[in-house]
Amino acid sequence: MEPLTSSEVADRISRGEVNRVERVTSRSARDIVVANVFTRVNAIYFVLFLVVAFTGHWIDGLFGLLIVVNSAVGMVQEIRAKRTLDRLAILNASTVTVVRADGELALDPAEIVVDDVVEVSAGDQVPVDGDLLSTHGLEVDESLLTGESEALAPAVGAPLLSGSVVVAGTGRLRATRVGEHAYAARLAREASTYSAPSSGLRAGIDTILRYLTWVLVPVGALMVWNQLTQTSLPLDDALRGMVAALVPMVPEGLVLMTSVAMAVGVIRLGRRQCLVQDLPAMEALARVDVVCFDKTGTLTEDGMRVRELVLLDGTQDEAWAALATIGAGESRPNASMRAILEATDAVRGDDATARVPFSSARRWAAAQTPAATWVVGAPDGLLPDHPALERAAEESARGRRVLALARGTAPLEGTALPAGLTAVALVVLDQRVRPEAAGTLRFFEEQGVTLKVISGDAPVAVAAVAEQVGLPYAHDTVDGGRLPTDPDELGRVADGAAVFGRVRPDQKRELVRALAARGRTVAMTGDGVNDVLAMKEADVGVAMGSGSPAARAVARLVLLDSSFATLPFVVAEGRRVVANIERVATLFLSKTVYSVLLALVVALTALPFPLLPRHVTLIAWFTIGIPAAVLALAPNREPARDGFVARVLAAAVPGGVAVAVAAYGAYAVARSVIGTGSAHTVPTSTAAFLALVVVAFDILVDVARPLRPWKVALVTAMVGAMTAVVALPLGQRLFQLDPTDPRVLLVAGGGAAVGLVLRRALRVAVRAWAARRAAGAPGAPARP
Repeated sequence: MEPLTSSEVADRISRGEVNRVERVTSRSARDIVVANVFTRVNAIYFVLFLVVAFTGHWIDGLFGLLIVVNSAVGMVQEIRAKRTLDRLAILNASTVTVVRADGELALDPAEIVVDDVVEVSAGDQVPVDGDLLSTHGLEVDESLLTGESEALAPAVGAPLLSGSVVVAGTGRLRATRVGEHAYAARLAREASTYSAPSSGLRAGIDTILRYLTWVLVPVGALMVWNQLTQTSLPLDDALRGMVAALVPMVPEGLVLMTSVAMAVGVIRLGRRQCLVQDLPAMEALARVDVVCFDKTGTLTEDGMRVRELVLLDGTQDEAWAALATIGAGESRPNASMRAILEATDAVRGDDATARVPFSSARRWAAAQTPAATWVVGAPDGLLPDHPALERAAEESARGRRVLALARGTAPLEGTALPAGLTAVALVVLDQRVRPEAAGTLRFFEEQGVTLKVISGDAPVAVAAVAEQVGLPYAHDTVDGGRLPTDPDELGRVADGAAVFGRVRPDQKRELVRALAARGRTVAMTGDGVNDVLAMKEADVGVAMGSGSPAARAVARLVLLDSSFATLPFVVAEGRRVVANIERVATLFLSKTVYSVLLALVVALTALPFPLLPRHVTLIAWFTIGIPAAVLALAPNREPARDGFVARVLAAAVPGGVAVAVAAYGAYAVARSVIGTGSAHTVPTSTAAFLALVVVAFDILVDVARPLRPWKVALVTAMVGAMTAVVALPLGQRLFQLDPTDPRVLLVAGGGAAVGLVLRRALRVAVRAWAARRAAGAPGAPARP
């Protein structure tokens, strides 16, 4: 069957036989709008706003602005993040070679149609299902689909599955199933591969909201019953009291601040040419305590050059010609082979009758000519026990890469190494260390992140380069050939050593697994097909933009500029997002705790609710909302830890209890000192309001620690704004506050003092309990 013509392609596109698959990298603009407007929080606030509107006290409906603010801020930031992701995704997109009647074309994989002839090479992911038309040493790894780690060498006519990775050679296939009908797409659909990856942070927030729902429903119902049936207030005042009690129970800004912090993080990383393939990857980055990386393309630049050809037998012309012959068979040469091709650019090689392309699993490549069979690869694999290994070790100790060239008479049979090889030459390659590598490793060391180099090169060569860039314990090396197979023993070795050499791709994956099994959060960086398995297994796979399409496809983060120096910024950004979300969560949940407690106590004592909706709105603005918006975007490099829910509740509950006691205590005392009639409603409410505000600001100061000049300025501005509202006649009139009676200030001060002392006492008690729990004290609950 001939390659397709333009009219045949157009006909298949019109029938929908094209390789378009909906890939969920980010939500559509319409979905973003719907998701941010039609939320549970907005629905609750809208209903409560309608209740306030019914009373005619419109200023008490100021909280309704939160519907607009929540929706607008969330939409703007997520749409900005979407645009950043979409723009970077285009930069990250790979092309495939398609053979049509017009010739060879470099196309987006989405443009492939049924019956197209597609060419694939080492490092590619097969974009469609198809039947193999021709092969030149093609080997594919289907482990990402089937879990089978052995590479396959399919024969002509064999089916190839989309999503498999080409690890060696080249081949052409005819597309038989594309788009949603291809194997990878069907597997993804059945396994929900493209659903949002799990996020411990979001799961923790969902858990908190679920707990709150169980509390809010009965307390809210009790408050409604109390205000409408158990007080002698007019209907309008009872409704306003009910709304004032219910509004602050909802942590309206918690989900919003989480989304905004994540979106801003994506935008900031985008400016550093870092593509975040999924948002929870940022959270995982914040938890990373082990970074594994390959030497080539990470510590060293991808480019290399031939430094010297050390002749062991024969002539230099013969050796150079053999190298040119082998290099000519690589459709997508790696760094070493590119250096050889550059050095043999003017050399004419012999015609090869058979070839075995380079594979990172075999660590050699070969070409058979009428005169001999030539093999180039790792010296220890081709020349065991040869005296030249000493020279190879010396060069490796200087940080250079060494390949051996060997000759044999036995023909190539499949992918088996020919027997009877004799040494011809050593090829010494210079590796250029990345200038930014030393600073990057120093950052991770300062942050308490363990570093491990996992490479296919000789351990001594890897250690030499690692020592140049200042890797701690660089000479603590392990040879991949001596890695244990027992998972427990492998875990101990993986945890203890810093440099691993001569490691096969499947061994890289097992090392990552072993580290994860020991409770480590692992990031794996790489750029080649030999890193794909380990990157997929790691908590966070980080690919270099200049790396293979297969590596970029499985990575959760792609450094489009291929700069290793970007990685510290990426980790720091993940930590900033997670730590700040935890910080502002304490503010929002403290408000929920004291709101629930106030409502519960007021309902049980059959008193009117002490605050108006406008008071609640004012408190939310200056003690929570505005400060949280600023603090959520502040610098923060604190490593993320497990136990988000427990830590947030342990910080929020003491503050919430203290605020509730201060506000209710001041309100109850004010009613007994000032009076309970309608003429005393504003002063008694003011006493509760002021006591609450003082303790709430104390919580804000604690959350803002460690204090910096800008944080002091933020808190000062919030206190100043609140003071102006309370002190100015206009503010007093709008928000129905009256602090002019000295008894109000005295009672509020007493209530606030009690709250401040109680908060500190409760915080000490909670920390002591948490310490006993963490230490596994007898009788303490088990750690989750």
